[in-house]
Amino acid sequence: MMIHKQAAGALDAHQARPWSDVPPARLAAVRGVMTDIDDTLTRDGAIEPAALAALHALHGAGLPVVAITGRPLGWSEPFARAWPVRAIVAENGAVALIRDGDQLLTEFTQDEATRAAHTLRLREVARRVLREVPGATLAQDSAGRVTDIAIDHSEFTQLSAAAIAQVVALMRDEGMNATVSSIHVNGWFGEHTKWSAAQWMGRRLFGRELAAEIGDWVYVGDSTNDQLMFEHFPLSVGVANLRRFAAELHTWPAYLTTAERGAGFAEVARAVLAAQPPLTPR
Repeated sequence: MMIHKQAAGALDAHQARPWSDVPPARLAAVRGVMTDIDDTLTRDGAIEPAALAALHALHGAGLPVVAITGRPLGWSEPFARAWPVRAIVAENGAVALIRDGDQLLTEFTQDEATRAAHTLRLREVARRVLREVPGATLAQDSAGRVTDIAIDHSEFTQLSAAAIAQVVALMRDEGMNATVSSIHVNGWFGEHTKWSAAQWMGRRLFGRELAAEIGDWVYVGDSTNDQLMFEHFPLSVGVANLRRFAAELHTWPAYLTTAERGAGFAEVARAVLAAQPPLTPR
């Protein structure tokens, strides 16, 4: 996979500090947490108990959590209902599942006509990928996808780094956005990204511009498709399994946890909660 020149100001693995080094005073003003899902909260597709307990603890403290994932709408819906999160934005920013009391609202960034037109193009690209990349298979969650396609590289099928790079190049040749998560290669038509999703949720859920208060939010991720978020969030954190992608990363988070996956997320939550002043209205 191609390694890009490191962005200005970005950190490498040696410069990324241990999460335990973050000053508690820095965390006292945290307004909430945004997070990836796969291999950040979960292991083998199921949320780890430590991560679920951390979500409940953050919710109980009045700190909202917004999850942003490359997983599809259909896969995300039961978790949006069951987990104590304000929203799950699925398909890399294309569609949001928003908790509104007892209701779950579904909102898209693209109108219905645009989605319908893209569906035909997505099918064509998927057929080309399966035809031209040896060993490529659609992700098993593909039936729940509305706005993108996903090629499995590590969930149930193993693709080599060369094959992953070929899938990405092919998608981009077709005019798609393409990113690599810890399990899938995702491709879609449109300008939405995890970062645009974070900004959308700032306005939609809280009526505020995220960019104006970006230092008061924590972002937690585990893979190359979190790099845009690492770039924007001063309080960006990689769970320890992010090191798996060291050769492909061009932008590292500011901090790394000691623990992997859900335990790493719980490590982040504990520090944030410990720094909160008591009875602070939000």
